[in-house]
Amino acid sequence: MPINILMPALSPTMEKGNLAKWLKKEGDEVRSGDIIAEIETDKATMEYEAVDEGTLARILVPEGTHDVPVNQPIAVLAVEGEPVAKVAEAAQKMSSAGAPSAAAASAAPTSPQRKEAKAASASPAGAGADARGAPGEGVQPGPAMKAFGGPGPAVANGGTHPAAGDGGGRVFSSPLARRLAREAGIELSHVEGSGPHGRIIARDIEQAKQGKGLRAPAAAPAAAAPPPVLTPSDEAVRALYEAGSYDFVPHDQMRRIIAQRLVLAKQTIPHFYLTVTCTIDALLHAREEINAAAPKDEDGKPAWKLSVNDFVIKALALALMRVPEANVTWIDAGMLKHKHADVGVAVAIPGGLITPVVRQADTKGLAAISAEMKDYAARARARRIKPEDYQGGATVVSNLGMYGIEEFAAVINPPHATILAVGAGEERAVVRNGKIEIATQMKATLSTDHRAVDGALGAELIGAFKTLIEHPVLMVV
Repeated sequence: MPINILMPALSPTMEKGNLAKWLKKEGDEVRSGDIIAEIETDKATMEYEAVDEGTLARILVPEGTHDVPVNQPIAVLAVEGEPVAKVAEAAQKMSSAGAPSAAAASAAPTSPQRKEAKAASASPAGAGADARGAPGEGVQPGPAMKAFGGPGPAVANGGTHPAAGDGGGRVFSSPLARRLAREAGIELSHVEGSGPHGRIIARDIEQAKQGKGLRAPAAAPAAAAPPPVLTPSDEAVRALYEAGSYDFVPHDQMRRIIAQRLVLAKQTIPHFYLTVTCTIDALLHAREEINAAAPKDEDGKPAWKLSVNDFVIKALALALMRVPEANVTWIDAGMLKHKHADVGVAVAIPGGLITPVVRQADTKGLAAISAEMKDYAARARARRIKPEDYQGGATVVSNLGMYGIEEFAAVINPPHATILAVGAGEERAVVRNGKIEIATQMKATLSTDHRAVDGALGAELIGAFKTLIEHPVLMVV
C-alpha cells in the first residue's frame, strides 16, 4: 500500500516546520537513506532522509510552504508493484478538494504493524538508524524535554500514542530495540523513548543497561494548580496604541519557543543568584602569550586564537568537576549526577539564540574548545546546527561582555541546574595592601536552580570558578 511521508519533528521544540526545498521530484525513485527534502525547524535547516523505498508519486506540500504542522502528510510514496499513476491521481483528487491530509490518509497503511513501522517515514540525515532503516535515532528527546515546549508524541492521523509504560496501550519501539531489550532482560515499558514520536530505539536500550533513561515510578496525583495569571488580549494591547503608529511583525517559530520555555522556566524553577568579581589580569596575560605562541600556516594564519570566553568555558567545566554535587540535573524522581562537564554556550543568531554544548569540556584543551566554538557559531548562524549539538548539557555560559554589559542575571534553560552570566572586563581602581591600584575585573553571576543546588553549594561552585579564572595556570594542571 502507498506510504505517507510526514512532516517530521526534527527538534524537541518543533511543532511546525517550513518545507524549504524538495530534492526529489514526482516520479523519482526513492531509496532508504536518500535525502529527499530540506526542512527548516525553529533552530536550523536540516536534511530529511528517507526510510522507506518506492516512487515519489505525489508531492502534497510544495517547497517554500511555511508552518506545516508536524505529522501532516507532505507527500505520498508508491511502493514497488503499485501503479504510480493511480496513486498520484488519487492523491491529486483529494488535494484538489482541499484535503491533502485526507488523500494521504486514504492511501495510508491500515494494519497495526504497518502503522507502527511507518509512523515516522523519514529521519534527519546523520541522526543514525536502527537495523535496516529503523527511524532515525537521536531526533526527538523524551518526555522530560517535551515538558519544556516540545510537541507530544503524535501519529499520522493526528492522535497521540500512549506513552510507554503508562498503561495506555502498546509500547512503540524499533525491531532492533525490542531484540536488544529481550537479550538484556529489560522491560520496554520502563524505558524512555528518544526516537521520533517517543519511539524506543536501540540507543535507549543501551542507556537503560547503564541505569539511564528509565521511567520514574508513577507519582501521587498533584494538587490542583493555581489559576493562571491572565494577561491582556492582543486586541486589548493594540487598543492602547493609535492605528498606524506601529508595524506588526508576527512571531516566528523560534521566538514562540523561546517565550514558552523561558516563561515556564521562571514559573517552575526557583532561581537564586550569586555574583562574584574576578580579577582577570593574569588570564589576559596568559591568553596573550598562548596566542603569540600559536604556530602559523603558509598563509600566516595562526593555529588558534583564544578568547576570554574559551577560558570561561574551561573554568566553569573544571569548577563543576571540583564541586561534583553541583554538576547535576533535577528530575522529579531524583538527581542526575553527571560524570563529565558538558557546558552549553549561548550563541546569538538572527531572531533569537541557541546553546550548542561543548561535550566533556573538562577533558578538552583551550585550543580544542576554541575551535569547537568557532565551528558551532558558524553553523548556528547559518542555521545548520543539529539537535545533537544543542541538546543536553548541565550548565550554560552566557557572555554579554562584548556588548559592554557590566553585570546581568540569566534565566536557567531547563534541564540545566545553573547558568553563568558573564559581564565585560574593565580596568577599575582597587585597594591592595592599603594602596590604590589598577586591575582588570569581570563580574560573573551564577543563576541556580534551588531544587538542585543549595546556597552554600552554589557559593562553592562560583568560588571554584573564580579561583580558576584568576589563576589560569590551574586549568592546565
